[in-house]
Amino acid sequence: MTTLVLEPNSTAQWQSLVSDAEHIANRQLDETLESYLVFTLMRFTQRPELVNSVMALEFLESAQQSGRQQHDQLRDVGDKCLLVSGLFPHSAKRRLVKISYFVNIGRSAYQQLHDKIHGFYGQLASDFVPMMDVLHAIRELNKQSHQLELLDAFELWEDTGSQHALERINRASSHGHPVKQDKNTRH
Repeated sequence: MTTLVLEPNSTAQWQSLVSDAEHIANRQLDETLESYLVFTLMRFTQRPELVNSVMALEFLESAQQSGRQQHDQLRDVGDKCLLVSGLFPHSAKRRLVKISYFVNIGRSAYQQLHDKIHGFYGQLASDFVPMMDVLHAIRELNKQSHQLELLDAFELWEDTGSQHALERINRASSHGHPVKQDKNTRH
């Protein structure tokens, strides 16, 4: 049975959860990424409509914006894609897309922000998958949530290099090791 540890405030509670998940996922985010992930989780906690967003449309609409409005929309798209790919990967299946669809849009949104205003958005783009892996581990802390299905884990590992997805594959089979196939040599 998992012990519930209550922290003095919600920020500390999220921080503790992210720290536990980093340990489970065998991922160590730097302090900036860890803090960003905590505050993103806090910001979207009361927004269940996030899983109903059409990320590609919001991403395209950001091109029509400018200045602060564009910045906020691109950041929101990146953040939503991170949370959906990490906490709600089954919503991808319901939408008939791969989890990597959200990874690619989220990375692109963060990268566009980096190209426009620099900051640490380039780091968010490059470390998107490790942050997603930590979010997957958060899901696993809840014993009632479903693990990634094996085929989804394989596709996610093949498309993004997700270490958490690879560990899911390895836990499912004790024999062999998956090998990425060069996409240019497929028939």
